[in-house]
Amino acid sequence: MRARLLRAYLHPEGVESMKTGDSEASSSERRRAPRYRYHAILEIEWGSARLRAHTRDISAGGMFIEAEDILWVGAGFRACLATESPFWLDCSVKRVEPGRGMGVTIALREDQSQRDYQRLLARLAAGK
Repeated sequence: MRARLLRAYLHPEGVESMKTGDSEASSSERRRAPRYRYHAILEIEWGSARLRAHTRDISAGGMFIEAEDILWVGAGFRACLATESPFWLDCSVKRVEPGRGMGVTIALREDQSQRDYQRLLARLAAGK
């Protein structure tokens, strides 16, 4: 029981694996929302630095960003997603794949950005 609680503390996104007792559940089983392949340019604003990157895939709760310059786990930044109507997202790095990029969670403000992001996900879900 103690090991199970420790796994939940260290990996709170792994709640699904605790229900089944499988500590080696794949990351796709832990996802709460469907993920869609989506390639778009991102401008990352981190302090005074401006970095260029692009998305590999996105979901309601986050995205994977491919970039030459990657940040560390826990780093927070803003990113402008280049769509027909570009919008800003608040991001936090959750995992890093050296040489590839970083998985981030996103926070959407209750404004046009949230509506634009939800519209984008609905379009991707419909296969458009």
